[in-house]
Amino acid sequence: MENPFLIGERIYLRPLAEADLDRCLRWINDPEILFTLGRRFPMSRTLEREWLASRYKSENELSLALVLKDGDRHIGNCGFNEIDRGNRRAVFGILIGESERWGCGYAPEAARLLLRFGFTELNLHRISLEVYSHNMRARRAYEKAGFVHEGTMRESYFRNGRYHDTLIMGILKSEWKDDGPALPE
Repeated sequence: MENPFLIGERIYLRPLAEADLDRCLRWINDPEILFTLGRRFPMSRTLEREWLASRYKSENELSLALVLKDGDRHIGNCGFNEIDRGNRRAVFGILIGESERWGCGYAPEAARLLLRFGFTELNLHRISLEVYSHNMRARRAYEKAGFVHEGTMRESYFRNGRYHDTLIMGILKSEWKDDGPALPE
């Protein structure tokens, strides 16, 4: 394991590195992934490098590589956006970039690792996310991790000739169930 930050049963999370850029660029420019993320335009290497650098300049953002323990293979990214320490909340995000790893349970495992870190180490009270209604795979992963549907922004996303709803999901510290091993001291 290279530079592990949070360690799960089958995966670990580590800081993103310059060596990850080509993979991240391939993922973020994949049309199917663009559709699930709501992005409309491709990302250039220069913009992706600037995005990565900006993530580590702010204490309000946490971006991590999601890596399989078996084979030490980087298959996605996850983290927190908009960490608001005053209100003790953050926005969760995840991307499994390798399509052959979709539906394998890695997203809920990564979410549980980050929820634990957010609630125990960052002392967050609330963690939320937005997901498009057509992204059933992501919705199931979030529900497995403990997120609940809180609201719907109806027909808020137009893509491929039709409108889609945006679902708001969240989890409070009081709802969270810690079911993993202790974090390292």
